[in-house]
Amino acid sequence: MVIRKLNINEQPPMDLLILADPSRILVEEYMQRGECFVAESAGQIIGVYVLLPTRPKTVELVNIAVKETHQGKGVGKQLVMNAIEVAKSMGYRTIEVGTGNSSIGQIALYQKCGFRIVGIDIDFFIRHYSDVIFENGIHCKDMVRLALDL
Repeated sequence: MVIRKLNINEQPPMDLLILADPSRILVEEYMQRGECFVAESAGQIIGVYVLLPTRPKTVELVNIAVKETHQGKGVGKQLVMNAIEVAKSMGYRTIEVGTGNSSIGQIALYQKCGFRIVGIDIDFFIRHYSDVIFENGIHCKDMVRLALDL
């Protein structure tokens, strides 16, 4: 597997980006300001993440997704660790990520990669998404915010 920055003339893998964030409007907005990286295997894009500068010396991992056929094989962890290294190499001091209160696997993954829970944005998904989101049998209402000092 190779992880690389998406070339400027390439179309982003919207199917994967939408898998992680069901709001096409939000995805298109942060894709304008962020940098997209893709994981490729056998010539196919199997994963994606987007880094978005938010404040001086701080970047947010706003989207990370792995093709369903490749989930559970460590690709997500490799993407998160690559995002951390890329953020360091770009001179950032903090990397942040937010995920749904119902995203149990993702919350565990981020903590395994060194992130710490720093806050909860109550009702984030109710305020910003028109469709109700259920995951793992849990109503996704709040955004769990995590951060890692680089």
